[in-house]
Order: sequence, then structure tokens, then C-alpha cells
Amino acid sequence: MIAPNGKGPSPITEGPQCQARVDPLAALRVPDDPPWDVYLTGTVFLDIIFTGLDSAPVRGTESWARGMGSSPGGVANMATALARLGLRTSLAAAFGDDHYGEYCWDALEQGEGIDLSPSRTVPGWHSPVTVSMAYEGERTMVSHGHEPPPDAVLIAEDAPDRPPRARAAVASLTPGRRAPWIAQAAALGTRVFGDVGWDDTGAWDLAGLADLEHCEAFLPNAEEAMRYTGAGCPRAAAHALTEHVPIAVVTLGAEGAYAVDRRTGESAEVPAIDVEAMDPTGAGDVFVAGFVTGTLAGWPLADRLAFAGLTAALSVQEFGGSLSAPGWSEIAAWWRRVQSVEGQDPAALRRYAFLEHLVPEEAARPWPLRRAVPTIGFRQA
Repeated sequence: MIAPNGKGPSPITEGPQCQARVDPLAALRVPDDPPWDVYLTGTVFLDIIFTGLDSAPVRGTESWARGMGSSPGGVANMATALARLGLRTSLAAAFGDDHYGEYCWDALEQGEGIDLSPSRTVPGWHSPVTVSMAYEGERTMVSHGHEPPPDAVLIAEDAPDRPPRARAAVASLTPGRRAPWIAQAAALGTRVFGDVGWDDTGAWDLAGLADLEHCEAFLPNAEEAMRYTGAGCPRAAAHALTEHVPIAVVTLGAEGAYAVDRRTGESAEVPAIDVEAMDPTGAGDVFVAGFVTGTLAGWPLADRLAFAGLTAALSVQEFGGSLSAPGWSEIAAWWRRVQSVEGQDPAALRRYAFLEHLVPEEAARPWPLRRAVPTIGFRQA
């Protein structure tokens, strides 16, 4: 299988100002389109990521990491991944009025071109923070945050009741709780893509995911899908899920992903790309962003899965959540690179041949790529 994952020394600043300008929906746009391609809401964290640890930190000792970066995290991972793939993205979130919140706001609005008009800064509330330590292909995270002031009306409780018109929305489903904005968005014609986290209650009751009825697609991982359905394998779980949602996409980790579309009767499975994983933080968000992009563009189900898996594979070769989300320059560079590898599997090349018509030649940069390692911010001279 395709597996170029070289490392290089040259830093390249990420963001729309230096990304290839590719609009995957260009052929579909008409004057009366919704103003946004994707709307989402949630909590923005400041992520501080340590990499290059040889092992897990040991109690009573000090560990030194060979790499570190800071970036907006939480829902910002998904928003950044969508924006870098060329989708017009609108985010509703609360931001603290500390330096962390200011940094995250600027990084998303100015650095990534994400619309924050439905977001707001909450006076007297500090930004939630997550410290992530990546080692042995996995990560350990510690988070801290406070409830907002009781008299503050956060955007997460306010604006979602008035979601803007958008082609699609990404919603994180919560067991046992409805989010009113999801039904309202669906009523406006927005295509809702739902993901879900681990059910800490242990109930694993699909009926508890009440907002699933408003979703066009549901994208759990294999363990979540099997627990929710009681199926003995992820593929059977995907088919069982289509009794509740039109499209079920189940990620299979190192095996790739499997999807079923109840409306067409189509199913597809795409193997994972073999890469050297540096940090899996945010890879699930990038996968969803890739699948949403392909769905809005009207691609075949197998192409959507392949594209989602590719973007996720590119992301784990960098550290951080939003830091690692690839743009079209990375995708173009990867595609040009794999075509030049001697003895490349022809079947693998055919699987990704749809990229040829998506990435302009001028979008590609020499492989390998290094994205910049930002800190909270340098003082201006």
C-alpha cells in the first residue's frame, strides 16, 4: 500500500495565506447558496502538545520532550480541518478574555479564515486548556477548565438555537441529551454529520442518541459502533446503524474504514495508508472533515472514504490537533510523491486517481513537508 512518510527539516508556515487555493465545491456553487458550507459549535481549548517522548512520564521524575507546539484545540480541530480543505466554515464558540482566548481567536479567524461572527468573548472566563503528551503512537491528555460565570450566556447555549444557513453541520452527539440547534439546522435543509464520544455511562443505547434522527451520516469508531449495536464485527455494526441513519461510516483504525449508504444500497471499504504516526491527536476530526468535503462535492462513497483516510493519515505525521490538519498543498505533494515511487502498487494508485483532477500542478510542494511549530506568539519587533 502507498506509504511515503519522510521527514524533512524545512519549516513551512501553515494557513490560508500560503495554502493552495482549491475550492472542492466550485462546480456546484450558485448565487443563492447558503453563506456557509459547514457550521459547527463546541468548546475551544488551548492545546499544548509535547512530542518526542520516548515513554510515558514516570512519577517523581522530569521528562524532556523533543518537540512542543501550541494551537487551538477542541472543536477548533474540526473547524480548522474543514477550512484547510477549502470549505467556508462558521464556528460558534465561547472564548476566554485571557491571552489564550485572544491567541485562539486570532489563529482561527486570521490564520485559518474561519468565520467567528456567531462566537463571542466571555468576560471573566479563562480559556480551557489541554496538555497532550504523545509517545509510542498514542497520547495522554490532561485538561483544565472552569464553568463560565453564571450570568454569562455562552454562545454554545445561545447561537445554536439560531443556526445560520449552511450546506452541512458537524454535530457531536451526547447520550441522553438533545441539542435543539441540530433539529433546527436540519429543518433549514442543512445536512448533519454526527460523531460521538465514549459513553461514560456504559449504557450504549442508540435510543439515547436522540439527535441521530436528524443526521444524514453517523461516523463512530469500530468499538463505539459495536457497543451501540451489539454487533460482533464493525462491518455488521455499520449495516445495523443504517436502520437509524442513512449513511454509517465506521473507522477501523489501522485497517481503514467501512461505510454503508442505505439509500443507494452501496457499501465501500478502503484500507488505511501505512504511515509512521507521530501524534494521533485530532485525526478523527480530520477524517470527518475529509468525508464531509467529499460528500458535499458529490463524490462516490469509496472516494470519500479514501480521501478521509488520506487526510487523517497525513495529519498523524504531524503533532497537534489543528496544527496537523492538512491542506491541499500537502495533499498535492503527497499525490505527486507517491506517483514517483518506483514499484508503487498500481491498484493503490488507481484508488487515489480521483485526486488527479482535484489538485492543480502548481499546488504541489516538494515532499516531505514540515509545517511550522507555533508558540503562543512572538512579540512584534
